[in-house]
Amino acid sequence: MNTTLSLSLILLSGFIASRWIAKFKLPSVTAYILLGIIIGPYVLHLVADPIIKSSEFISNLVLGLIAFSIGQNFSRSNFRKVGKSVLWISVLEAGFAWIVVTITFWLLLRLPFYLALTFGGLSAATDPIATLMVTREYKSRGVFTDTLLGIVAIDDAWCLIIIAISLALAKAIAIHAEQAFFIIKVMMKSLIEVFGSLIFGGIIAWISFKFSKYLRSQSELLIYTLGFILFTIGLAIPLHLSVLLSCMALGTVLINLHRENTKFFDTVRAIDPPLYIIFFVTAGANFDPSYLGKLGILGIAYIIFRIAGKSVGAYLGGIISRAPSNVRKYIGLALAPQAGVALAGALLAKSSLNEYGGLIFSTIIATTIVYELTGPIITKHALKLAGELPPQE
Repeated sequence: MNTTLSLSLILLSGFIASRWIAKFKLPSVTAYILLGIIIGPYVLHLVADPIIKSSEFISNLVLGLIAFSIGQNFSRSNFRKVGKSVLWISVLEAGFAWIVVTITFWLLLRLPFYLALTFGGLSAATDPIATLMVTREYKSRGVFTDTLLGIVAIDDAWCLIIIAISLALAKAIAIHAEQAFFIIKVMMKSLIEVFGSLIFGGIIAWISFKFSKYLRSQSELLIYTLGFILFTIGLAIPLHLSVLLSCMALGTVLINLHRENTKFFDTVRAIDPPLYIIFFVTAGANFDPSYLGKLGILGIAYIIFRIAGKSVGAYLGGIISRAPSNVRKYIGLALAPQAGVALAGALLAKSSLNEYGGLIFSTIIATTIVYELTGPIITKHALKLAGELPPQE
């Protein structure tokens, strides 16, 4: 099948699959991933090889768009609005998932540290869309719901930072592990990548803002914004900077330069849906069933210890910020869904860590399917335990 026909199949079948799976109250992401597995090279082979080979480009593009959009959450007004409970809980639930999964995979499962660190970084991510869908569907109201929505709004920003740091450290450790003074080299390389990415993205944001006054229409705004996002991605790669942090810094600095800069984010959202379908279906198509035999203990451990880490971190964050009892006890459970940022990070890991990249990616795909099938149910249960579902529920 040629590339154009494959793309049309991905978009149209993705649209139909999302409509079909909505009848079962499940997120569209689940439909896209399962569809990708079915039409991918390991089952029906309906996705053209050039598309599979372009997975890295697709993931960088979509990851750049996601990171740019998440940068909007770092506006000064948003930080004033979310409050200290959301900040403490979001930082600690993401951080503890990272730490707990990393330690478990390193010390208990005996994986190389850089590999355990990568799994830990990816475990920090949460799917805001699935969580938002559940709260809307069941019309939950109250402090717990408000806190939950605040957390998922800002959670991906912390997760991007954690994933970027984890991948930077993992790549550096994998390269320098056999060399003398490798710890110093690893730290220096990682610091340069992280802070260099933030500075680079901030500079691009300032330049794009200065020249944006010459824009005359919505179409020009879309072309201009997309052009600068692609420019940031395209330069970050050869400079060995993080695409995640560079694009997030681009969005963060842009939104804080002027309150009307939300227009940059609004215009990009118009082109998001088809790109997200292509991204998630392609991610599913990249799933290699040959890894299934190795996923048992890894997948189970990842699922259990990710939720455990988030629950412990959220509980501690609730104590520190003096959040209500129901928030402290159950907010970690409500953060179970996992999708976009974790998958995008897994694709980056697949291309960066050649030896174990396929195993990492296949584990995240498999566990994401499990989380997307069970996550909304767990979130609903958490809302029920918190006492914020309407009486009929």
